[in-house]
Amino acid sequence: MNILETIIAHKKTEVAQRKLEMPVAELEKGRLFGRPTLSLKKSLVNEKKTGIIAEYKRRSPSKGVINNRDSVEAVTRAYTGYGASGISILTDHQFFGGSLDDLMAARDNALPLLRKDFTIDEYQILEAKAYGADVILLIGACLSPKEVKILSASAKSLGLEVLLELHDETELDHICDSVDLVGVNNRNLKNFEVDLEHSVRLAAKIDDSFIKVAESGINDVANIHYLKKHGFKGFLIGEYFMKQESPMQAFKNFTYAL
Repeated sequence: MNILETIIAHKKTEVAQRKLEMPVAELEKGRLFGRPTLSLKKSLVNEKKTGIIAEYKRRSPSKGVINNRDSVEAVTRAYTGYGASGISILTDHQFFGGSLDDLMAARDNALPLLRKDFTIDEYQILEAKAYGADVILLIGACLSPKEVKILSASAKSLGLEVLLELHDETELDHICDSVDLVGVNNRNLKNFEVDLEHSVRLAAKIDDSFIKVAESGINDVANIHYLKKHGFKGFLIGEYFMKQESPMQAFKNFTYAL
């Protein structure tokens, strides 16, 4: 199995266990479950903001530990203060060291929150709502078009927005009306190489009615200016900031340069 298949296999077991530990009825009683959600779509087209969806990420399967020093509260507070359009929180624990508690900790910020995880079950969408998310991620590489339709409709029924992540042209048929934003991952899942031109080519085949988000490998202000020229409104950046000595200062410097 490749790393994505390994993650999904583990996720199925994990979700089954969580359903036993925290029934849906308990999730629905959570203090954040009924809160009005914030729109990432609106935030990304707000010209007063940067278009950056800044990510809190502790580690990854390919890079190992990225940052085990800086708290989610400190980092996301800086993201908010220096002009992020949204915040992404990695909640997968087994492979990325995250948790739903990280999502809840970031909720104090008045920005749209993306729960970044490997969503394969409607239960995870209820979790996202209960822990304060405004947006969920669906990854085309691990879902069928039918599954995307079902999961995105479930999210919409709860007032959540949906970011659908694509990797190549074979996944274009995953796009449906209940998706709000379409992300293009610049990183090749097979060899982990980053290619911005890949995003540009794929974005040209995505209808302009969707907000387009570039993901992975963005580490320079020039990257954002280039991608904007090709129709991108959002830029998901995590590893670049988190690997710096101070993610907070790195984000400040980046946005001032932008």
